[in-house]
Order: sequence, then structure tokens, then C-alpha cells
Amino acid sequence: MSTNTEVTAKPATFELVDDHIAVITLNRPEKRNAINGEIARLVDGYLKEIEGNVAIRVAILASSLENVFCAGADIKEMAEGRGHELSTPDGGFAGLIDAQRRKPLIAAVRGAALGGGCELALACDMIVASDDARFGLPEVKRGLFAGAGGVHRLPRAIPRNVALELIATGDPMSAADARAYGLVNRVVPSAEVLGAALALARTIAANAPLAVTASLVVARQASERGDADLRELSLTLGGPVFASDDAQEGSRAFLEKRAPQWQGR
Repeated sequence: MSTNTEVTAKPATFELVDDHIAVITLNRPEKRNAINGEIARLVDGYLKEIEGNVAIRVAILASSLENVFCAGADIKEMAEGRGHELSTPDGGFAGLIDAQRRKPLIAAVRGAALGGGCELALACDMIVASDDARFGLPEVKRGLFAGAGGVHRLPRAIPRNVALELIATGDPMSAADARAYGLVNRVVPSAEVLGAALALARTIAANAPLAVTASLVVARQASERGDADLRELSLTLGGPVFASDDAQEGSRAFLEKRAPQWQGR
């Protein structure tokens, strides 16, 4: 695997794989990757770098830990009156849940993704999970509220009644159930999660980047907007795609029976 790695002790790291795939890794093991202000600022910056770099086509959000994806908000920082630092103006909680993104983002989840950790996974476009992963919003058990997107994104991702039960009970869902209900795209052994996420990312990165991003912009809004609005949006975004160099290259490559060389324009 060809990589260009930023070697650092920062609580969130950035790695470029195969030139077209970015991997953001939560790396705060002593706090089970609980989100603090530094992580939020770093992730916010990494996502902006990904969006601004035309060479990057797909991103992965991963954890350096085997048994925890993210423990959610750092309660100590909140108790010290610094809860506002856990969000950024552009990205929201963890610098991610409200981020304006066009490129696909895959969550590579190993172990527990509860509370804010679950909300981070829900903010991604796809999820690859370990067979021992757990997803849930336990906030009601603590007198709290899953306000970083959990209470409205979970019912969009899985059947309504199942989501309402998870929200009201605070009980977690297994990886097998999450896969059965469509929350998770792949379930693999823990040691294979990042590899499976990279395989999925490589499949996406092999496609025309303009077509992928435009398609996802529309698809992400499918449950929120009416058919007429989505048709209009499709026409608006589809025009530049059909007129792009990539569209011409895709047709030529198909006829010449070769792999396309995308220009991203």
C-alpha cells in the first residue's frame, strides 16, 4: 500500500493513500477518542483540505483503537465550561457532523460507536463495521439529548420504529442488526475493517470524480426534498457532468476497452 503519512502525536491524524484516498484517524486512546477541541479543529481542517484537493476523491474516518470508534464528547471539557470548543463554526460537533461535503466519506468502525461516536458514523455516507461493533444513542440513560444529528439521522438510516426504540431505550444495536437494517454497508472481522473500507474507497475512486460527487449531492437529499425539487437539482448538476472532459473520456475508454483516465473536469 503506497502511503504518504503525517507522523504525529496529534489526537487526529491525516494520511493519503494511493494519491486519491484520505484517511482521518481518531487517535486519542487515553480518552477512548472522546472529542475535545483539538480533535474538532483538526478534523475540520482535514475535511476542508480534502474538499479543496482535486486529487482526493474519497475519505475514510477511522479509529486507532480496536474496541472503540469514538466515545463521544469529552465530558471533562464540557464540565469545565469548554463544551463550545467541541464544535467548529463550519463543521459543528467534532468539526464533522455539519460539514459541507461533496466527496464521499466512509466510517471505518471498530468496537463501540455510541452517543457522539454513533452520530459521527451517521454523518458519514457509508459505514464499514467490525463484527463486534455496536451502535447506539445512550444519551437518555444519562438525562442528555443526542443533539449532534443522532435523533433525526438514525430514523432516516433505518426503519422508523427500530430507530425510535433505540432512541427511547438508549440500548445499542449489534453490527449484525445494523447490517440487516441497512445502517452498515459491510461487516468484517475487526482486523479487516480498514482494509475493507479502503477496498470500498478504491472502487469509488476508480469512478469519475465529478460524476460521483454530483450524484451524491442529489442522493443525500433524497429523503428531505420532493421529486420535483430533486429533478431540478439533477438537471442543474447533471449538465456540467455531461459536458465534462470526464464524460468524453468515459465514452472513449468504454469503446476502446481500457481503464479511463479521469481529469476531474
